[in-house]
Amino acid sequence: MGAGSVAAQAAMKVLHIQRIGGIGGSERHLLTLLPALAARGVDVRFLGLDDDSRAPGPFYEALTVPYARVPAPRDLDPRLAWQVRAQTRDADIVHTHLVHADVYGALGADRLVSTKHNDDPFRAGAFRFFERALARKAAKVIAITEALAHFQVERVGLPANKVEVIHYGLDDLPAAWGSNPADDVPAQARVLLAVCRLEPQKGLDIAVRALPDIRTRHPTAELVVLGEGPQRPDLEQLAANLEVPVHLLGRVPDVAAWLQRADVLVHPARWEGFGLALLEAMLASKPVVATRVSSIPEIVVDGQTGLLVPPDEPQVLAAAVTRVLDEPGDYGEQGRRRAQSQFSVSRMADRTLALYETALRRT
Repeated sequence: MGAGSVAAQAAMKVLHIQRIGGIGGSERHLLTLLPALAARGVDVRFLGLDDDSRAPGPFYEALTVPYARVPAPRDLDPRLAWQVRAQTRDADIVHTHLVHADVYGALGADRLVSTKHNDDPFRAGAFRFFERALARKAAKVIAITEALAHFQVERVGLPANKVEVIHYGLDDLPAAWGSNPADDVPAQARVLLAVCRLEPQKGLDIAVRALPDIRTRHPTAELVVLGEGPQRPDLEQLAANLEVPVHLLGRVPDVAAWLQRADVLVHPARWEGFGLALLEAMLASKPVVATRVSSIPEIVVDGQTGLLVPPDEPQVLAAAVTRVLDEPGDYGEQGRRRAQSQFSVSRMADRTLALYETALRRT
């Protein structure tokens, strides 16, 4: 890398924008990507559009780059557009994440980069016309997987020459911000772990429905879910109706401790942008049983790092989990090697920086 390139990197000012409410996959991505860009000489800052109803505070406690926060309690707020515009004026590149940041960040950006984190079906509906207008303004659109890139081009209608794939990167398990509270999961339990939001997209109801069949062969199997969301009452009622042990532990301070304790990660999503929990499980050398949807086959290699099944089929999911519990083999070790070689932070940050340099050359 020449001296001119280093100087360009040092002068590059990049403002990332996202609506923040809790810490999910896109937030964990930012907490990894932003310091990696800063270490490469980028003047990186963050603007948070805060949804106070969803506890954004812990995200900022973990953030290590300069940031500003503005309240964003409503989806549509003309005042927010002016506040965001004021923050973007001195940025060489405005990099938006998720819908709210796309809408408000695009209004003031001179050079725009937008990362697409999921293939939520609503994006292929009427919202696709906004997405197309955004793509015309954007210098580049990042899709976090090949599957998501195809969705953006084929279903949403974005121009293929604007879309570039940059996978999430992860080198380590999540750092603990405290000790986990006591729980009622038996010490001898075979732990089926899910790490996700409690909402229909993640298919946790299918995992609960699969549990009776799993327990027929492995009677100590219990489902432990780390995450919060609106589906909690429904999942609690379903578990009670089926009389199966399901532990909805909410957001815990030490996810890595649960990954070490787990026998298998279960991820029965109906669609998925990336599934960072898959990568975390692989780094922890744990086998994965997940659905063959969206991006998941790019992360989990069926028969090598885990098993993939169709969505919405609890009996098939149960059979796959039972098979892994019977013979875990070297799924976990192969998963760890794949995560380290294909999904590193260095690879993600270097590709993002190269994309910025391309965007800066665009007139």
